[in-house]
Amino acid sequence: MTEKRLDELYLRISFKRFHFLKFILEGYDNLAILSSYDCSAGLVVIRYPGAMIGELMQLLGQIAGSLTGEAEI
Repeated sequence: MTEKRLDELYLRISFKRFHFLKFILEGYDNLAILSSYDCSAGLVVIRYPGAMIGELMQLLGQIAGSLTGEAEI
């Protein structure tokens, strides 16, 4: 059996924007899994298949401004 590993990306976002990011990531099948790492500090971990790094970075780049503050898309 082949073990499939996920790469991890740690980010600091506004803790108020966690559910927004989770909702966005869930909309893209098999793109990434979001978990909280330190909720009070806004630290999250995104686990993703290595082959999806380009798509993930493009998406995060497009929504980055809305992850750090109160802004709405």
